[in-house]
Amino acid sequence: MKRILSILAIAALCVSFSPAHAQSSDQKKKLQKEIELLDKQLKSNNAASRNALAELELTQSKLKASRKLVSESNREISAINSRISAKERAIKDAQVRLDTMEVYYSRLVRSAYKNRDSRIWYMYLLSGKNLAQNLRRYNYLRNLSETLRSQATRIQDEKQRLELEKAELVALKEDARKLLSQRQADLNALKKTESREKEVIAKLNKEKTKYQKELEAKRQQSEQLRTRTETIVRDNTPAKTTISKSSPDYKLSASFASAKGHLSWPVEGVVVEHYGQHYHPVYKKVKLPFNNGVNIATAPGAKVTAVYEGTVKQVIVMPGYNQCVLVQHGEFFTFYCKLASVNVKAGEKIKAGATIGKVDTISGTTQLHFQLWQGKKAQNPENWLSAK
Repeated sequence: MKRILSILAIAALCVSFSPAHAQSSDQKKKLQKEIELLDKQLKSNNAASRNALAELELTQSKLKASRKLVSESNREISAINSRISAKERAIKDAQVRLDTMEVYYSRLVRSAYKNRDSRIWYMYLLSGKNLAQNLRRYNYLRNLSETLRSQATRIQDEKQRLELEKAELVALKEDARKLLSQRQADLNALKKTESREKEVIAKLNKEKTKYQKELEAKRQQSEQLRTRTETIVRDNTPAKTTISKSSPDYKLSASFASAKGHLSWPVEGVVVEHYGQHYHPVYKKVKLPFNNGVNIATAPGAKVTAVYEGTVKQVIVMPGYNQCVLVQHGEFFTFYCKLASVNVKAGEKIKAGATIGKVDTISGTTQLHFQLWQGKKAQNPENWLSAK
């Protein structure tokens, strides 16, 4: 019994800790965490102001993550079914080998049984025509005994191997059962989210005038932020003719540029609105305000950190964006908006990872608005931040 339990434990380890399985589990955990965060945002939005556009953005982000989660489960189930098929073939092959070995062993045993009387062995040895033939007969009998022992050992090893294969198959099938159950739960959740999306879209269509007014207010706030940001960046961008290769600004700019694609994220969360021009998800011909950065949904009161070392240039307050902090990194700038509190002040030099402040909850949504500029040109932050 102990041996069987040990085999089962080894099998479980083989199944659970394969690299592909671990990688897939990590991806699923990440998606589940994103969905959980978006769920909290949706509940907060509903409780506070029922901002329909914000709810739709969050719902669609959740849908995207949910579909990825179901797709990941499908891929995982397909992979484990392939492993189950391969394991079943391995068991079948092992059983054939074992059966063949046992047939051969039974023949050896029968032969040894027929000649079990030692007198027959002696007579067989001594009845040879000469000494050389007697020696060959002796070697044959000795090898027969060794072959019997060796074959018995091989059969025992093959039986243990077969038990291990069967135990691994049991573990794989249990994993498959759990995955199927989880996928069904994910599919049910996905259907509910799709249903909620339709409800919000219907609501936006029903009260189009009201929500277009809200959209116009958002457009004005976005335009004010853009104008203010461009002014601050223009006033603080050093002229290239005044920068020497030995200056701190030049070195910091070069260092920042070399970190492209590897900058740490300013906050843990999910990007719910990407950089660039987007159209309204319901009023398809209506352009949303151009996004000079990204909006990252995060937990209420989440800590915001500097993505790179630099100098705090300004701390400002903007309608719809609350407190904002601009940090300069040579010719580069990073901008952190929608903060409830700020931990830095203008003129302060900060390190990468330093706490900028905490995210605010505005109109029921908790999102950091983050921008990155190179000189006077806004950049897509996702091209600069490390891949998640």
